[in-house]
Amino acid sequence: MDKEVNNNNSVINAHTGDLYLEGDNTGFVLLSKLSFLINLPRANSLWYLLFSPACCGIELMQAGGTRTDLDRFGMVFRSTPRQADVMIVGGTVTYKMAERVKLLYQQMSEPKYVISMGSCANCGGLFDRSYSVLKGVDLIIPVDIYIPGCPPRPEALLDGLMLLQKKIKSEDWGRIVSRHKARIDEL
Repeated sequence: MDKEVNNNNSVINAHTGDLYLEGDNTGFVLLSKLSFLINLPRANSLWYLLFSPACCGIELMQAGGTRTDLDRFGMVFRSTPRQADVMIVGGTVTYKMAERVKLLYQQMSEPKYVISMGSCANCGGLFDRSYSVLKGVDLIIPVDIYIPGCPPRPEALLDGLMLLQKKIKSEDWGRIVSRHKARIDEL
């Protein structure tokens, strides 16, 4: 750990910028931002909603398998939107299905995040000229992370989830609360 010692035995961690006091061997006091203390467990315990209307679902299942193993990052699948933090939309979304996607999104508790997985969810993909295919899931719900590919590999999904973890760790808790109030006002 790179650290810089100041007067009064205070130490600043060079990587995180956290300040803590070093004392004798009896213990120490840790000082940090409230946002960091709240966001660290939130980022490392993401529960994602199992929702994939097309072929990207196979890659989503593979990401939960032994090779990439999302459990080691604290990511667990949930079958109900009321227990999920993240919605992974993988595959083609039709206009008929768009209503259900929006309903599932509204049933998720705050703060909630959306990952658009695959070309079909991002922009309609191979079926973009079809009259019944939605030209991107971001037209009905806000998307935080886009994962390109047709279908994207499980490693790409893992990279997208790690980017989401990084985004959650850097969020300001005051902005999360104000975003939550703005979304309630929308409804």
